[in-house]
Order: sequence, then structure tokens, then C-alpha cells
Amino acid sequence: MIKRELGHKIKSLLKSFPIVAVIGPRQSGKTTLLKNLFPKRNYVSLEDLDNRNFAEQDPHGFLDTYKPPVIFDELQKAPKLFSYLQTRVDTIGKIGQYLLSGSQNFFLMEKISQSLAGRVGILTLLPLSIKELKESRLNKNNIEEAMFTGFYPRIFDKKIKPYDWYSNYIQTYLERDIRQIKNISDLSLFQRFLKLCAGRTGQLLNLSSLGNDCGVSHNTVRSWISILETSYIIYLLQPYHKNYNKRLIKSPKLYFYDIGLACSLLGIENKEQLATHPLRGSLFETMVIAELIKYRFNKGQKSNTYFFRDKSGHEVDLLIDTDKLTLACEIKSGKTISEDFFTNLNYWQTIAKAKITKSTKSFIIYGGDKKQQRLHASIIGWQEVHEMYRSNFM
Repeated sequence: MIKRELGHKIKSLLKSFPIVAVIGPRQSGKTTLLKNLFPKRNYVSLEDLDNRNFAEQDPHGFLDTYKPPVIFDELQKAPKLFSYLQTRVDTIGKIGQYLLSGSQNFFLMEKISQSLAGRVGILTLLPLSIKELKESRLNKNNIEEAMFTGFYPRIFDKKIKPYDWYSNYIQTYLERDIRQIKNISDLSLFQRFLKLCAGRTGQLLNLSSLGNDCGVSHNTVRSWISILETSYIIYLLQPYHKNYNKRLIKSPKLYFYDIGLACSLLGIENKEQLATHPLRGSLFETMVIAELIKYRFNKGQKSNTYFFRDKSGHEVDLLIDTDKLTLACEIKSGKTISEDFFTNLNYWQTIAKAKITKSTKSFIIYGGDKKQQRLHASIIGWQEVHEMYRSNFM
């Protein structure tokens, strides 16, 4: 069994809130994690039609039957239950009573905000991290294999070929989630949109370009991007703007939370294709940024990542901002350290001295495995990306 880092935070929040909800993309391991962490708790899935009908038709009877401590899975499928759950936790007045999880994050969060605000600790579970796989001795040492395989738990637990698994995952996502979140009649058109997004991972989000290429309106693109965000399929990395003038780029950059899913949508059928793929650099960047977001989410913290780009074309792939420190990071898929890796970081250091009052540090994360301390930047191999956070902020 793969030990998930989020487990510590779940146990911690149960000491402070009557309810803890775990959200995240479909198949990220939410149910497995909760059942393994709390094997003695009752587990009730609202995917089961009988349970769902019971909860909807007789909420009081349902909550009397499945008394806390209990795990309710896919609770958003019984929306009437949320108001009754609010009354129940207020009456009981105890912490750590209910654990909730669900894959349709839009509906689950909507009901939580309406009925359970202030009573719920909310955590996000993304697919496996490189660190979790290394600790379970399941990590891929070959960078192309790691990117092609992706990080969804079932691929590792059941030893499913990535190409087969992702094809089915995409179809399930379209049929089960998209149809219910948004009344999209032409799923093939949405799937085309999804593939177009994969081709733009690591690039500035351009709604007009996406709309033109897909043949849909600007407003439709905006709505569909929101769906992909809510489903934890894509992540929009915001531009860094503190203490700077209007010469900065204001559009976010689009990334996928899982690199294997992006590879599948791009039609990549084996790891060998990634060695010379034109999007190799963007895909590697996507994987690294997702890893850093996982690190924060697994600690119960929000993402504090940005990128820097001005209108002259100067860019730093990633900035991590805290109250004490700003960390600049360049992400390079090459396996050999090159002087070119330092160019944008040197520019950043020059302007940061004039614009930023707190300390700054520079890092390079690359496709090799060496760890070095250079004059102007620390160099970390891709499998040790989490070390960047641990050594500077934790």
C-alpha cells in the first residue's frame, strides 16, 4: 500500500472540526486513503442507489442508521442530506465526527459552502507525488517513463498500462462528470477542446485562440476552462505582479495536474516518443509544477506559486512567494547542466534587488540527477523537487 502524505493532515483537522472533507480529481485515491486511515469507521457510499434513496427520502433515518464516526463517500449525490448534517453536528457538538469525500467537486463544494460553512476542514488530494512513489519504491528512474506513466494510483496498484488506463479515464470523466456538471450536448467537441488544452500546457492561456481552434465562443471557452479547473484537470498559474509596473504579462499559464493525462491527450503512445517530442520541455515543466502544488496541498496549504514574464520576453518559470522569502526557479528538461539555464535567473536577481525587500533564492530543477550549489543558484534533479520546499520553507 502506498502511504499518502495527506493522511497526517486529515488526522490533524479531525481534532479541530466536526467534519473533514477530502476533495480532488476522480481516482486520486480519496476513498482508499480514508478507508485505510480509519478502518473501524462505518463507510457508506452514496454511489449505491439504495443508500442514495435512503438518504434523500429519509435523511433523519439515514443519519440515525449511520452514526458517527462515519465516512460518507460521494455525498454530493444526496444534496438534501447536507442541511440535516448541519443540524446534526451542531446538536452533537463534537469534533471529528464525519469524513466526506467526492469526485464531483463543484457540487460537493457548493453544498458545503451553503450548509456547512465553518464546520468543515477541507483538504485536496491530488494524484501520487514523486516523493510518495520513492518512499514506496515504485518510482520511475527514467524521466520519460515517469512522464508517460503519470501519477494516478490505480496505474501502480493494478499495474495497468498507462495508455489503456488514461483512455478509459478520459471517457469516464466525459460521461460521468461533464454531462452532470454542464449540459454539454456534444461531448466530442469538448474532448477536442481538452486535447487542444493539452497542446497548450505550459503556455499562456489565450481564450480567443482556443475558441477559434475549437470553433466555440469566447464565453464557452471560459466556462469550459472553469469546469476543467473545478475537476482538478488543469491548473492556472497566475503571473507574479507584486511591486512591479504595468509592463508585466497579466494572463495566467495553463498546466495539467497530471502529466500522464496530458501525454495521453496528446496521443503519445510510449515513453520513447517523449525523448524528441516538441512539447517535451513544456510537459516536464508541467510535471514539476504539479509536484510543487502537491507538496503544498499535502500539508493542507494553498498553492503559493506564480510565474514571471514581462513584455520584453524575460521569464522565470516559477516563483514561490512566502512572507519571508521569494524563491525563483527555472525548470529545464535537459539532463546536462548548461550555462543557458542561468540566463533568466540572472536577470531576475538583477531586478529583484531593486524591487523586492525580502530575501530571494534561485533554483534550477532539471532532468538530471545531480545536486549542486552554484554561485547564483542551487541545482536539484527532478526526483528531488520536494527538497526545494523543505530546505527553504519548512
